[in-house]
Amino acid sequence: KKIPYRIGGGFAAHVYGSPRPINDIDISVSGKYFPIIVPEIFGYIVAGSQHYLNEKWDCDTLSLDYHGQKIDLTDVDTLRMSNKEQTAWIQAKDLYSQYNPIVMRVEDTDVSLFDPRGLIAYKKELGGKHQQIDIDAVRTYIAEHNL
Repeated sequence: KKIPYRIGGGFAAHVYGSPRPINDIDISVSGKYFPIIVPEIFGYIVAGSQHYLNEKWDCDTLSLDYHGQKIDLTDVDTLRMSNKEQTAWIQAKDLYSQYNPIVMRVEDTDVSLFDPRGLIAYKKELGGKHQQIDIDAVRTYIAEHNL
């Protein structure tokens, strides 16, 4: 369908070299494409399309289970996340918009990933030891590829 998207989160960090196991696949796409996407994936949807709001996230999203693989599709146009201190909201799109997507070959498929520099900015606002593992690996990727 030629819908622009970017894969972020732990999957992107894994492609950039993080040794951490992948829990799910986070895909950001403009919500204007949800009406086109939903009929194609209807049988795999386990939640949404719905607005999701908690202390960390504020966005429109839908979740899939594709043969046991959890996939989250998030509307990048609405995606807001709280900063690490949870004192302000960040438009996640602003973290990524300064970089173009990176297209890489993953298991014989070209995929569109968040630029590693934007991925680090995003992950710095999240908590948990696993985020630092990803950040360290992505920093190594950046250094090795002179980004």
